[in-house]
Amino acid sequence: MKLNRLYSFLKADIEEIEKELEVAIQSDSSLLQEASLHLLQAGGKRIRPVFVLLSAKYGVYDINVVKHAAVSLELMHMASLVHDDVIDDAELRRGKPTIKAQWDNRVAMYTGDYIFARALEYMTHIRVPEAHRILSHTLVELCKGEIAQIQDKYRYDQHLRDYLLRIKRKTALLIAVSCQLGAISSGAPEEVHKRLFNFGYNVGMSYQIIDDILDLTSTEEELGKPAGSDLWQGNITLPVLYAMDDPEVKEKIIRVREESSLGEIQAVIEAIRGTDAIERSYALSKRYLDRALEDLDHLPANKVKRTLKNIANYIGKRKY
Repeated sequence: MKLNRLYSFLKADIEEIEKELEVAIQSDSSLLQEASLHLLQAGGKRIRPVFVLLSAKYGVYDINVVKHAAVSLELMHMASLVHDDVIDDAELRRGKPTIKAQWDNRVAMYTGDYIFARALEYMTHIRVPEAHRILSHTLVELCKGEIAQIQDKYRYDQHLRDYLLRIKRKTALLIAVSCQLGAISSGAPEEVHKRLFNFGYNVGMSYQIIDDILDLTSTEEELGKPAGSDLWQGNITLPVLYAMDDPEVKEKIIRVREESSLGEIQAVIEAIRGTDAIERSYALSKRYLDRALEDLDHLPANKVKRTLKNIANYIGKRKY
């Protein structure tokens, strides 16, 4: 089953978000607009807007209000991807050239900044001061995550807690806040939006761990970028950390550098697959997923709760 079938009852509102995203990236600068549109048309799961909309159903739902939070969160995600591609020197995203590959690093950085700024403009429509405090804190943490990723490249002596803090800042918080701000924007009770934050956080941690597993187990066709890209770029993910418990495999991993050949990377991936690292990573992802489902137990039983549960389970089992 495709992910979007799980929330097909939101189809009209999702289409409204897509239209609004196109409006949001319009610019007097043809270069900024072309580069932003290039990224937007590359697609994506739009999982953050979906969480915003679903969470907003716990309050007084008005798409004309809630859409501003949904667009803002998706724009922030898009902007972070543009900056990520510069940091990682990535050529492909979702099978298409990245902005930095299509133009250059300067265009990519300013396009990312522009999309970030538009995201902040959209949030001004949500007239709840707490929403802006939460968003500001999230952006600070996101930036810390980006810097940590740069500092931790090819640092093979890092601890599991370094990895978990990094994915919390880079992925989980934005999903958690998507759930929380959706609820806040519709006036849902505080207890509900705090539960939704916890749900989103745990789903986000599980989501990123699965992403890191797929980088080592999927094909280039499935990923839309070369398999093992994270390892090649020096991003030490959970399966890599676990695999280094095997001294022989660790010896191979710590030799990986940017200059390593495709054949050398593929040999290291095979060595990692030969350990129990993938299974242990799936196990930790499932623990976060179980926590997310426990958070849902505290929310009123309705169609939204069932949908959130189905999406969480889908994320835990996805193959791409």
